[in-house]
Amino acid sequence: MTQPVLTAPPADPEPVGLTSTAAARLLEEVGPNEVPERRRPFWRQLARRFWGPLPWMLEGTIVLTLVLGKDLEAAIITTLLAVNSVIGLLQQVRADTALELLRRRLAVHARVRRDGTWRLVEARDLVPGDVVRIRVGDVIGADVNVLDGHVSVDQSSLTGESVPIDVGPGDQALGAAVVTRGEATGRVVATGAASCFGRTSLLVREAKPATHLESVIFRIVRYLVIIDVALVTVMFTYAAIVGVSLSETAPFALIILIASVPVALPTTFTVAQAIGALELSRGADERHTGHGVLVTRLSAVQEAASMDVLCTDKTGTLTLNQLSLERRHAYPPSTDAELVTLAALASDEAGQDPIDLALLRAADGAEGRRRSFVPFDPSTKRTEATVEHDGQVLRIVKGMPPVVASLCASTPPTFDADVDRLAATGARVLAVAAGPDDDLTLRGLVALADRPRPDSAQLVDELRALGIDVKMVTGDTPATARSVAAQIGIEPIVCTGEELRRDPGLAARCSVFAAVFPEDKYTIVTSLQADGRIVGMTGDGVNDAPALKAAEVGIAVDSAVDVAKSAASMVLTDPGLVDTVTAVSVSRRIYQRMMTWTLNKIIKTAQVALFLTLGFVFTRSFVTTPLLIVLLLLANDFVTMSLAVDRVRASSEPARWRVGALVGAALALAGVVLVESFLDLWLARGVFHLGLAQAQTLIFLMLVFSGQATVYVVRERGRFWGSRPAPWLLAATAFDVVAVSLMAWRGVLMTSLALPYVGLVLGIAAAFMFVMDPVKVAVLRRFRLT
Repeated sequence: MTQPVLTAPPADPEPVGLTSTAAARLLEEVGPNEVPERRRPFWRQLARRFWGPLPWMLEGTIVLTLVLGKDLEAAIITTLLAVNSVIGLLQQVRADTALELLRRRLAVHARVRRDGTWRLVEARDLVPGDVVRIRVGDVIGADVNVLDGHVSVDQSSLTGESVPIDVGPGDQALGAAVVTRGEATGRVVATGAASCFGRTSLLVREAKPATHLESVIFRIVRYLVIIDVALVTVMFTYAAIVGVSLSETAPFALIILIASVPVALPTTFTVAQAIGALELSRGADERHTGHGVLVTRLSAVQEAASMDVLCTDKTGTLTLNQLSLERRHAYPPSTDAELVTLAALASDEAGQDPIDLALLRAADGAEGRRRSFVPFDPSTKRTEATVEHDGQVLRIVKGMPPVVASLCASTPPTFDADVDRLAATGARVLAVAAGPDDDLTLRGLVALADRPRPDSAQLVDELRALGIDVKMVTGDTPATARSVAAQIGIEPIVCTGEELRRDPGLAARCSVFAAVFPEDKYTIVTSLQADGRIVGMTGDGVNDAPALKAAEVGIAVDSAVDVAKSAASMVLTDPGLVDTVTAVSVSRRIYQRMMTWTLNKIIKTAQVALFLTLGFVFTRSFVTTPLLIVLLLLANDFVTMSLAVDRVRASSEPARWRVGALVGAALALAGVVLVESFLDLWLARGVFHLGLAQAQTLIFLMLVFSGQATVYVVRERGRFWGSRPAPWLLAATAFDVVAVSLMAWRGVLMTSLALPYVGLVLGIAAAFMFVMDPVKVAVLRRFRLT
């Protein structure tokens, strides 16, 4: 198709562009001006869900049960494995949309000079060396060096700078920035992945969402496997010594394996995190109302509990993203009020310039009839107006201090010092001059800044009270960053992006980072992670996307662009970061629930494995059956999933998974329930002389009842009656106890047992709660788990 030929913009002499042939050759060499796309086939994504420590353990159990002819048990475990895998895959597909949004962002057109004429082409066809024309409203399609003309560009989504910057000959305008003023001709210097936008896109693609939950699950499984291997080894050794055949001991190995596999662990953790996500979206924290946090990556719910450092963007997050008049310095005979009035008269609401709007708000209805108005031009760096004011015709000039001063006959002796003093606060300083057309007098200086949000200082205090360090990251100047940090209570230890690139270790030592680029934000996150920190990152722009995706907890604010929201793991729906405190509190409650389930599971695994092993050694018979162990998993492990909605208290410090300490505490507490187990076995065989089948039913009831009792003991770090359990947990326990009691009484899937025996086992389990509780308090204190 023939491209439309556009009228050449005025330029003298006009830059020479590429020929179509040369452009086609370069396009073949460097590739399209777009983010390279890399898709993983769906089947590979699904297959990955069946690869890992826990899937291996479940798959090994399935194979063993099939070999031993236990088809029902194999079917149950296979179903659970498939459910866990599908849930994980759905979460992954949802999180992988960030790259697609980035790629679409470059689907714009560009005015390019080819074969001596100006043509309109898709931005994806731009190549280095192309001469392009950019004007107001354009999204710049590639990194461009300006040859002539002046433009103001809004590149806040790329660099984080809070106001548009002026770009002239010799300066570079970044791809994906928006032209807000002016017109210029430039030469393309970088496209696709080589551009600033492209590098950001690649960082998002390469960034791996950090999650510690997988390693936690792996460590839990590893300890359980160690316990299994040790006990099965003891059993086979004992069997060989006493002459028990392999065919007799193989079912025992199956029982141990089934009892130890944390089949419900992934589902429980997923349910707990999903419920936490629902709490956040509805606003569950009683201290803050009307908030909302949308969770896009479930693992972030748990990771937020461990977060100990939060790196937050400045503009629009800690500040209002709205310029305000902060300071004014009038030169006699002008007053401060008159200075602001003159500055407002040289401003125009129609252009919606942030500086003009701030001055108009400050003047609140400045009076004067305008005769003419010249809007800000990046080449002149000033705004002019001719107005009738107080019976006079005045020419008013507002702009960069050196430019305005050069139009005046003289300047006050303190002028340079005054400019430096105001600029040191991080404000944008403008000079105002007024007078007859040929006799301008410098009337004063105005300083504008993006004020901190009213709740930012309180937010920093609340996060610090939760044990979280707050670091501010911005593309603004060090002076601006230092000023904002001091106002909101962050210690202004300032490092620049350039310093960080020389020494990434500054990420740990500095609390404020200024003049940073997307790569710098990514470096801050990864450097802190390398130091063992659990990192949260907030942001709203394209420049924040790589760091948002790499952080354990990426938080996109309510005003964030789609790319940032897609890369983040949490999205705030209200302005500011107040809901971050809520997210941390809710996440720490979720952590407490997950830790309770894990502690209970390890206790029960140790109890069952040790009891079955020692029971076989002492009685030379299996104290239960593989089918009853599968029923035990359904009766206990999945009923205790109701812990996901239990009432718990959030910790005041970041919560870290200490699996080794959990295992140590669990083994100590397992000793108590092991005593209970042998007491019931002795009563069944030695006192009541029950047959083996009835004894196995009684032991099954004991394992169910003691498992439920253990939940109530370990859910509270103090005495177990110190807090009221959630209704769902109580209901689940009641249903569990009643259901298995009826099954045992009626002989469903097991040998029938008289109700008095059922009541006796239940009573013993209740009594042992009071025996176990003081031991638990001492053990948790010993392992520092309180």
